[in-house]
Amino acid sequence: MSMKNLPAAPMGRPSASLRSEILPRALERWSPEVRAADRDEERSISIYDAIGYDPWTGEGVTAKRVAGALRSLGKGPLTVNINSPGGDMFEGLAIYNLLREHEGEVNVKVLGLAASAGSVIAMAGDTVQIARAGFLMIHNAWVVAMGNRNDLRELATWLEPFDAAMGDIYASRTGLEAKAIAKLMDSESWIGGAAAVEQGFADELLASDQVGKGGGNASASAVRRLEAALRNSGMPKSEAMRLISEFKSSVGDPAGSGAGDPTERAGSDAGAQVLSALRDFSLT
Repeated sequence: MSMKNLPAAPMGRPSASLRSEILPRALERWSPEVRAADRDEERSISIYDAIGYDPWTGEGVTAKRVAGALRSLGKGPLTVNINSPGGDMFEGLAIYNLLREHEGEVNVKVLGLAASAGSVIAMAGDTVQIARAGFLMIHNAWVVAMGNRNDLRELATWLEPFDAAMGDIYASRTGLEAKAIAKLMDSESWIGGAAAVEQGFADELLASDQVGKGGGNASASAVRRLEAALRNSGMPKSEAMRLISEFKSSVGDPAGSGAGDPTERAGSDAGAQVLSALRDFSLT
């Protein structure tokens, strides 16, 4: 399912004196040597560094560099490998928007850590895969600032729309309510691979981490995608989950479709409604 209908992220900075910095705890838990796939794949971009330009080292992943890479690759499917402690939020939002606008399917792979601004970039994928031992970290915008109490109150007000914008991106990807996302951001949440898939931040684990394809993990991912399709067709979440439950019961019924089976009609009706909703969704 394409994620091109995700909300756009705000561009620019609210003030020339405001800078977004790497959260120290994210930097402490990140190692540039943790690379689950060190070789470059065809049509891929690897983000294995902090987000934003570091004038002291000349390193860092910037929107300008990503834009150049996208121009050189041209249209078509693209894989984005991420292992980053995050960094400059505004650069991260710009990279997110660049990937959203790319003319071709974007598959994001979180190989180690996608923290802070790196987690925002990860949300731009049409599909998002994460290592079982990988992590996403989300939190509110974190800045280095100085001034008197009035300056700092004004700064807090400046930051609110950026927290809201990031929250909107996470909510649109996961289907979670804005309040739930805000709580996760307030708590500086570290989300492991399996939890990221369960909560909707990722679609599935990396192929190498998927045990027993067609089993529990794959089924959970399929159910989540089916729920998203039903909800996008205008169906309430409770109704979508009820239909999915009935549909699963009928498909997995070992008794078959024998006459008089009390689940037969319910399962058949649920299947028809699911297929109808999916047809409507595919036409939108």
